[in-house]
Amino acid sequence: MELSIGEMLLVAIAIVVLFGPDKLPQIARDLGQGVRKMRGAMEDVKTEILKETDNPVADIKREIDKVKQAAKDYNPLADLENDAVPKRDVPTPSPVDDDTHEGPVSR
Repeated sequence: MELSIGEMLLVAIAIVVLFGPDKLPQIARDLGQGVRKMRGAMEDVKTEILKETDNPVADIKREIDKVKQAAKDYNPLADLENDAVPKRDVPTPSPVDDDTHEGPVSR
């Protein structure tokens, strides 16, 4: 809301006529205190809104940090090293020693 100089002058004259010149300093002080209280209240509301909206951002940042830490801890070479180690061969029983072996089936 913008007031032109003429509008401000008209408001000032109306205040002087309504309240008198001796009450102008008190009115100005009260008006200043009211403006300061409004600004303080607006700042408090703004701070509360930022706190509430900051929580999801903080959660996302924590999740990103967890993923970064997991990426640091992951070593793809460890999988290659495990694959490079020869696995022990489990001896397969010969058909002679195996009781479950049925041999060739003829039709």
